[in-house]
Amino acid sequence: MENVKVTLVKSLIACKKAQIATAKSLGLKRPGDTTVQANDACLQGKIKVISHLVKVETV
Repeated sequence: MENVKVTLVKSLIACKKAQIATAKSLGLKRPGDTTVQANDACLQGKIKVISHLVKVETV
C-alpha cells in the first residue's frame, strides 16, 4: 500500500465543525502541518471532505 503526504495549506478559521474535526483526525492543526498516511478508502473520504484546504502528494 502506498503512502500519501497530506499538507494543510489553508486556515481552519470559518470552516464547518465537521471539516475542523476531519483535519484534526488527520493530525493537521495549522497551515503548513504535514502528515504521511497510508492510502486507503477511509483516508480518501477524509480528503474529499477537506479537499479545498489540503494538498495531497504521493510518497
